[in-house]
Amino acid sequence: MKTVLLKGQVRETVGKKEAKKLRAEDKVPAVMYGGDAPVHFSVPFSDLRKVIYTPSVYLIELDLDGVVHTAMMQDVQWHPVQEQVLHIDFLKLIGDKPIKMDIPLKVSGSAKGIQMGGKLNTNLRRLKVKALAANLPDSIEVDVTELGIGDGVKVADLSIENVEFLDVKSNVVVSVGITRAAKSAAGEGGEEEGEEGEGAEGGEEAATEE
Repeated sequence: MKTVLLKGQVRETVGKKEAKKLRAEDKVPAVMYGGDAPVHFSVPFSDLRKVIYTPSVYLIELDLDGVVHTAMMQDVQWHPVQEQVLHIDFLKLIGDKPIKMDIPLKVSGSAKGIQMGGKLNTNLRRLKVKALAANLPDSIEVDVTELGIGDGVKVADLSIENVEFLDVKSNVVVSVGITRAAKSAAGEGGEEEGEEGEGAEGGEEAATEE
């Protein structure tokens, strides 16, 4: 998985007053858990844009006053009205401990069912996995080329070496359904065939009676 470097400054004091002061300076109060004790620090909001305004997921190389920690973002708290991050929780990662993370889904290929009038439905945009940080993929690719109308890919169908999928195995990730237009066309075709059939039968009966 790709990593992004963020530089933060350890906070000597904490509390609402200090947090408000940091936000006024366009900095975001943050805390890193997972070590011997929580570490409180701040990060410039401008530096956070590259990791919060993207569908991608990154491991964070967190440089706190010159000491670098590998971490991941766990929770981002936004202001209910303004475009302002109020607080971020980070989790420090330890190399021999697996972590849980939501990984974005990447669909590849053109489903043959679409050419038959179907529509591709993406039911899950991210999948929760468990793995060592070194084994985490940037994305989970699902090839839909062979999917016909009514076909789908479930979580149970996915497999990545050294990665455990945590979503319910029966959950459908992507599927190809029939569109209303295709249903309508199929219905009209059925009615026409029925009418033609009735006409032909009626003609045969009339010929027999004569």
